[in-house]
Amino acid sequence: MFIKSASHTSIRKLLLPAALCILAPVAALAQSEMSAAAADPMVGGAAMYPSRNIVQNAVNSKDHTTLVAAVKAAGLVGTLEGAGPFTVFAPTNEAFDKLPPGTVNTLVQPANKAELTKILTYHVVAGNYDTTELLNMISAGNGHATLTTVEGEPLTLTSNNGDIVVTDAKGGTADVTIADVRQSNGDIFVVNAVLMP
Repeated sequence: MFIKSASHTSIRKLLLPAALCILAPVAALAQSEMSAAAADPMVGGAAMYPSRNIVQNAVNSKDHTTLVAAVKAAGLVGTLEGAGPFTVFAPTNEAFDKLPPGTVNTLVQPANKAELTKILTYHVVAGNYDTTELLNMISAGNGHATLTTVEGEPLTLTSNNGDIVVTDAKGGTADVTIADVRQSNGDIFVVNAVLMP
């Protein structure tokens, strides 16, 4: 009995370092992703990982299924997976639901790809901005900041008690409901309305 017990102890002493060598990198990676996700706000019930790109994170948000479908229909997945950096004002499903009935179904038709692309790229700004930087720009601009979108037309930003409000070219407004969702290739600001060029 004593010999058997000693044998088990010896085997454990040999196997434990090997097991730790195998498990340590896996645990470190999991801890790294968990820590990174904790730094970012949850979006659509999903953790957002700064180590992943805009598309990789957006597909996990249950609040952005319409946006993801529209990005796919417009052929913009490759662009938003690119190096960027991009700042994206990402409308929720509820934001798209505010559009006149049938608008989204019409826009995702192949014949309307150019119009859909125009609208989606109007939500994207080249560069990586965070709330602090945007608020500083608004302050420096006497209450207004202008960002030129990838589409080419401007968005106007103002502040409402520290919250950012985005005004589009048609005078429509969207509130930023979740800010500073960091991505490997930029930043996402969740907005509650679709911006129109």
